[in-house]
Amino acid sequence: MLAMGGKPVMAQTAGGILRTPAWPAPTYLNSAISTGGPESFISPKFYDGLLGYDFGMEPKASLATDWALSDDGLTITFTLRDGVTWHDGEPFSSHDVAFTFMEVLKVHHGRGKNTFAALEEVQTPDDLTAIFKLSKPTPALMRALDSRESPILPAHLYEGTDIMENPVNTAPVGTGPFKLASYERGASVVLVKNEDYWDAGFPLLERIVVQYIPDASTRAAMLESGQADAIFLNMIPAQDILRLAEDDAFEMTTEGFEAMPSAQQMSFNLDNPILANKLVRHAIAHAIDPNWITQNVWYGMGQPGKSPLHFDQQSYFTTDGVPAYAFDPQKANALLDEAGYPRGAGGMRFELMLDPSPWGTESITASSYIREALRQVGINVTVRQQDFAVFVKTVWTDRAHDLVLYTASMGVDPTIGVHRFYDSSNFNPGVGFSNGSHYANPEVDALLAAASVETDETARAALYADFQRIAYEDLPVLKITDISMATIAKTSVKDHTIDALGALGSLKQAWIDA
Repeated sequence: MLAMGGKPVMAQTAGGILRTPAWPAPTYLNSAISTGGPESFISPKFYDGLLGYDFGMEPKASLATDWALSDDGLTITFTLRDGVTWHDGEPFSSHDVAFTFMEVLKVHHGRGKNTFAALEEVQTPDDLTAIFKLSKPTPALMRALDSRESPILPAHLYEGTDIMENPVNTAPVGTGPFKLASYERGASVVLVKNEDYWDAGFPLLERIVVQYIPDASTRAAMLESGQADAIFLNMIPAQDILRLAEDDAFEMTTEGFEAMPSAQQMSFNLDNPILANKLVRHAIAHAIDPNWITQNVWYGMGQPGKSPLHFDQQSYFTTDGVPAYAFDPQKANALLDEAGYPRGAGGMRFELMLDPSPWGTESITASSYIREALRQVGINVTVRQQDFAVFVKTVWTDRAHDLVLYTASMGVDPTIGVHRFYDSSNFNPGVGFSNGSHYANPEVDALLAAASVETDETARAALYADFQRIAYEDLPVLKITDISMATIAKTSVKDHTIDALGALGSLKQAWIDA
């Protein structure tokens, strides 16, 4: 048979254990309350969304079997799948949908505050109907209903609890194709086939074993030696991905990341008086060479960043009139002098702390280059490495940072992934990967608000063009690399990438050819 998108799915082939190493380990096993990469990978195996997406981000049925959008764009009616049960045997219903969107995604999800801002109510006239009532059209919403971005949670286990402290966050009870077999915090997650899954014949795998291995070279060696079957989400250095792709025993694909165009970027804490000075931010941009990082850290798997948007967001990405910060240490020095920070003792002007994300290795590697590049213009940078949970808390809860270097999803639509870093209303301490810069520009807020509801594509592109020009002049966030993500797997691992979500989906159709 053929999967949507034309890729073969061997529906009668069952069995197999898929082993994959990753790092860092997740804080939760639920991406409804965290947009971090570890949660984004593991959560969709336990939970379903209302929709899935075929290649080209074409919606397809999941927990919703049918959907209809009103002519005015203010009402979306979902018909839900009958006979679905949670892993604990309780029935799934529209009440779970209403609770998830109104009480969790709109409140606790890092991107949900923007994506679902116009969602005023979810009506539940019966157990199998969920009606979204919007205050204004929201073009991005229909692209944000998959199991990674909007996993549906069991209301009967979350209602009346502290959502963020609920033990189900690390002992998931979903409707998805896999159940939790074991979880050793920081070390491993083992998932086992859900024998009662609503999609008959799936999943095909008996188990998925995720081991959290901090050393990237060890992860690569595990794949090469046969101790692992696949590496997802660039979880080994780009040079190892490219090297193994030359081996006939492995296959690489860059498909399956349409819902997650990712970028490495560096945010400035504008509450720091030094970084509040725009001349300093411009100077730092001129002191760093994104092309060097793209070629030497990402090994050419991407393009140097030139805008708040990702180059794959083709409908809206532009460099026309967007400020460019060419690598120019001489100009950086001049701007720092103009900003009122002359060189002092030892040739240094001031000190900053740089926090690189431990997700993958690339931000930690790039931070060494950035430290030296800024030292050349008189900025003394200390690089502070922390585990993922502490890193997120340091930056987005405690706000005890100056510069933060990380990779993040730019979203299948800018409303979903980009707005959160620039919209002043998304300054939300405690919510990871939100507006950690504390950037606020009323003109930018107005442009983003207008783009989020504009249904005319030409007008929407014009709004985003103005946003890119203004935001990149203000520069609360410096884009380093627009990343091209990849999966590298043994040739025996079949159908791991059959739609737009790839490994960020459920992997229910993946199987091992023994």
